[in-house]
Amino acid sequence: MNTSLRVFCASVFAFAAAHAADWPQWRGPNRDAVVKDPNHALNKLPDEPKVLWQLDAGPGQSSPVIAGGKLVYFDAQKDQEMAHCVDAATGKVLWSTSVGPTVEFSPAYGGGPRCTPLIDGDRVYAQSSGGEFRCLSLADGKKIWGVSFGTDYGATFIGNNSSDPIAKETASRRHGNNGCAAIAGDRIFVPVGSTNGATLVCYDKKTGKELWRAGNDNTAYSSVMTGTLAGVPQAVHFTADALMGVDAASGKILWRVPLKTGAKRHACTPVIGPDSVVVASTNIGTQKFHIVKTGLDVNAEKAWANMQCKTILGTPTLLGKYLFTLGPTDHADLECLDFETGNQIWSQPGFGDYASLTTVNDKILVLNSTGELILVKADPTQYQELGRTQLCAKTWASPAYADGKIYVKDEAHLTAYAIAP
Repeated sequence: MNTSLRVFCASVFAFAAAHAADWPQWRGPNRDAVVKDPNHALNKLPDEPKVLWQLDAGPGQSSPVIAGGKLVYFDAQKDQEMAHCVDAATGKVLWSTSVGPTVEFSPAYGGGPRCTPLIDGDRVYAQSSGGEFRCLSLADGKKIWGVSFGTDYGATFIGNNSSDPIAKETASRRHGNNGCAAIAGDRIFVPVGSTNGATLVCYDKKTGKELWRAGNDNTAYSSVMTGTLAGVPQAVHFTADALMGVDAASGKILWRVPLKTGAKRHACTPVIGPDSVVVASTNIGTQKFHIVKTGLDVNAEKAWANMQCKTILGTPTLLGKYLFTLGPTDHADLECLDFETGNQIWSQPGFGDYASLTTVNDKILVLNSTGELILVKADPTQYQELGRTQLCAKTWASPAYADGKIYVKDEAHLTAYAIAP
């Protein structure tokens, strides 16, 4: 192993500190799609992964989440978007409850819920396509508190067949709320998307009490991230019109960078690095910003922009000094970029119109939209494929990984597979 690769692998293990037994939220324990699993080397994929259990499921692109032996998934059943809790070991259904009514869709990506639930302690947080947000008991699915983006904040679902001019100014209210809320401490940050001062709203996660609201942008499809940047705890949100950092305590918008794409379709989640944020989308390519504090002011300064690496779907994954990502545009290549410069190191074509990246130790599990799972070495020097296998039918839902098992949802089933010995 050469020196650069040895240093890189060491940084992957240091960065992937989260334990692999739980996958409680969008993109895993730390919202970065990176886990360390000391019990499973994952050096290859089985030719025919063992099916542990399978459930019939309705449509939707929401990903499953797992915590404490319970798995929660979200789908559409008749006229309702439903949250279901099952025993992760057996697939036995423990409870099901409605989060909100289904809404009409006619995009290529189909109907059903888009937002991935979030498990935090004894609670589940779920958000419907139409903008109903619920805090539920993990034990029995009963509602503890909730808000309606339309009723409470005026951010009503419009639909993509609407002639209302506002339909061109929003993504989430046209094609459905996609962005997942994030928790930090006792607060939950929810992408409400109201242009009347409530783009992002912070609540007490236990009681649902509103603590602050910020911004006048519509939301896009991007999920919220949290982190301490330039010494200040922040919620970072990629809206339909901009990337912004909001003081987690007060709701003050600390910095805001206007960024726009056609149809307002920012879908990728921001990637948080050391005092830095990376975002990717279609017209803007992939861009990195340094977050700096001067006196009392916090600002975002552009570090680099790779205009060739344009991504519609599929959030980048940061591993040490390297960024693994998808581009360009609709026929995705898997690319490795230098995180410091944005320069492409290598590129491998053939990953379809979407793929999710899940890093386990020093390997990357790539699930593409055709349901094919590809195992790739997380090597910054060259593309190294270690195997591939067909898991499911067409899907745009990211999988959940926990303890050598992968949980995959397509438009008809939720399936648990054993992929590591």
